[in-house]
Amino acid sequence: MTADKLARPVAWILLAAIIFVTVSPIGLRPHTVTSVDIDRGLAYLLVGLAFALAYPRHWITVAALLIIGAVGIEYLQYLSPTRHARLHDAGVKAVGACIGVLAGTVFNRFRTPKLDAR
Repeated sequence: MTADKLARPVAWILLAAIIFVTVSPIGLRPHTVTSVDIDRGLAYLLVGLAFALAYPRHWITVAALLIIGAVGIEYLQYLSPTRHARLHDAGVKAVGACIGVLAGTVFNRFRTPKLDAR
């Protein structure tokens, strides 16, 4: 199984988990030992990495959609009375996603076999 075929379901599962954690009531949010900004950044870094590995030819589209998605998902918090949307949070998520996409793109460049020029 190639990395992109394994990364596709992982990427979509991670995205679904992020959406659930972001828009669910605050009581369902998992508690960790790190700060919430680190949690947000790492979550989006992982989803960015997974999507970049899953769709290596579309890394620019992936980055753009994850940035737009970070803002949109953050905005969905207005639907929950126990949550609050903040631009700062969306920014942390977008930066994490971009770092993940960059890491995945660099990884893809080194793992892709080069064709011999004939």
